[in-house]
Amino acid sequence: MDAKEVYKLRKLVNELKSKQGRHTELVSVYIPSGYDINNVLNQLVNEQGTASNIKSKSTRKNVMDALERAIQHLRLFKQTPDNGLALFSGNISEREGIQDLQVWSVEPPEPIKTRIYQCDQRFVTGPLEDLITPRDIYGLIAIDNKTATIATLKGDNYNIVKKLTSGYSGKHRAGGQSHRRFERIIREQSHEFKVRVGEKATNAFLPEIKNLRGIIIGGPAGTKDDFVEGDYLHHELKKKIIAVKDITYTDESGMRELINESQDVLAEVQMVHQKSLMQRFMKGLIHDGNIAYGDDIKNALDAGAVEILLLSENLPEEEIDSLYDDAKATNAGVEIVPDNFEEGFQLWNTFGGRAALLRFRV
Repeated sequence: MDAKEVYKLRKLVNELKSKQGRHTELVSVYIPSGYDINNVLNQLVNEQGTASNIKSKSTRKNVMDALERAIQHLRLFKQTPDNGLALFSGNISEREGIQDLQVWSVEPPEPIKTRIYQCDQRFVTGPLEDLITPRDIYGLIAIDNKTATIATLKGDNYNIVKKLTSGYSGKHRAGGQSHRRFERIIREQSHEFKVRVGEKATNAFLPEIKNLRGIIIGGPAGTKDDFVEGDYLHHELKKKIIAVKDITYTDESGMRELINESQDVLAEVQMVHQKSLMQRFMKGLIHDGNIAYGDDIKNALDAGAVEILLLSENLPEEEIDSLYDDAKATNAGVEIVPDNFEEGFQLWNTFGGRAALLRFRV
């Protein structure tokens, strides 16, 4: 899928997830690639008969009307599209007694393999979400003697799985304790903390082992190196360690630092790739390089000067479509950037959602 297909599908999914029926009256239909659409039409007609027995008059009307609209829409197709079809129909009005019946359908950019008919309070969006959710996962661990943060990185999102504290008392020594005994207690505390971190990381990462591309561990030199070299992680996860980085912090800000320090090994991850492009743009802005933003974007596109166009996903869909098509006409790359990380927010908030790296100065 290209950037525009992912953007449009994500926008549709978010819209569908925002809708809720007053009762179980929202219809979701998934027709797999190669499945006979006439079989689905027959099923929906039969479901109308079943719906006629619903006791609540308003619910019965809404379900039957939603099914009728779905049937009418499906009859526009002579056969199931190559990649299948997802259809959603229902009354989304928030006011009792007022009907707002709407229908959405999408021919997905990749084949649907799931056959679904469901009538519920919410639309079924899982199969569409699976199409736009990156499958590859990276595990992240930031650890020192006092705190640790465990996270996963997937596409343009990192997710904090667990934050841990050790209760480490390295700076204070109880009266009467010998230096050797004190050091032993500190070593035991440190070991026990690493064991806990290893257990939580194993619980988080091992179930994802099939899609786990790698694990990156960061922290001050001594602690993180001891953690990597010791038997704290499951042996299958130790094989997945792809980088060990020196970082200053081990809280959530340390997680962002670890991602930034690991751009060399995370180059294929969407968020890291987009961060890198925005950093190139900012460097060009500071040093008067070949960049453009705001209203200058159109002139740069007309001149064929754009190498990579950066668009915020917060822009109106019509504007994204227009700029995307203009960029592709000159073989420019296009990235549609969410605002859930610092550089993406900056693109939207500071540069009006439009920026470009140029092949040459306009």
